Amino acid sequence: MGIAAKIAPSMLSSDFANLASEAKRMLSLGADWLHMDIMDGHFVPNLTIGAPVIESLRKHTTAYLDCHLMVTNPLDYVDPMGKAGASGFTFHVEVSKENWQELVQKIKAKGMRPGVALKPGTPIEEVYPLVEGENPVEMVLVMTVEPGFGGQKFMPETMEKVRVLRKKYPSLDIEVDGGLGPSTIDVAASAGANCIVAGSSVFGASEPGQVISLLRKSVQGAQQNN
Repeated sequence: MGIAAKIAPSMLSSDFANLASEAKRMLSLGADWLHMDIMDGHFVPNLTIGAPVIESLRKHTTAYLDCHLMVTNPLDYVDPMGKAGASGFTFHVEVSKENWQELVQKIKAKGMRPGVALKPGTPIEEVYPLVEGENPVEMVLVMTVEPGFGGQKFMPETMEKVRVLRKKYPSLDIEVDGGLGPSTIDVAASAGANCIVAGSSVFGASEPGQVISLLRKSVQGAQQNN
């Protein structure tokens, strides 16, 4: 996969009643991935979607479904998400310190790509063992807002984590999620993020395709300048 720019509209901001057509619209406008937020109402207060919705959407698209699991027991979700057709399975480091090796192994066995996410208050050092292990995760998601709800304000202080990660792991996929849009993309791109999750800024735009294009150009431009 390399560190190509990947723009992943967050389907949490889409019209859930028309999820298949919203997915097709985003892909036709240039999206690389579709970001799916799975929340259990426990790890985060919000309750969103689960495997049945992923399974339904999979029938309508071959797109990469980038699934972010904001759940307390990610192991319980590996089988159902694999069967449903998830492409990426990103779990939170805060709930998997004891069993991440087993988790990564099972995610890969189900044909999904493992990633690890961390909340704004979690030290970046906590993900190092998962990136450096003999069976490593393939992406790190640095949350740029507190997980749980869309439409929040970007936290610039989280960019130091991205900078540290990019310096340490030049070829790692580094994803950012929360408050990303035209006014915040440049700081994230220059810090070294290459996978960009954007919800409100894409779905709320009069020309979503232009926003997707702008996000991609910012990442590509930052990579050329580094």
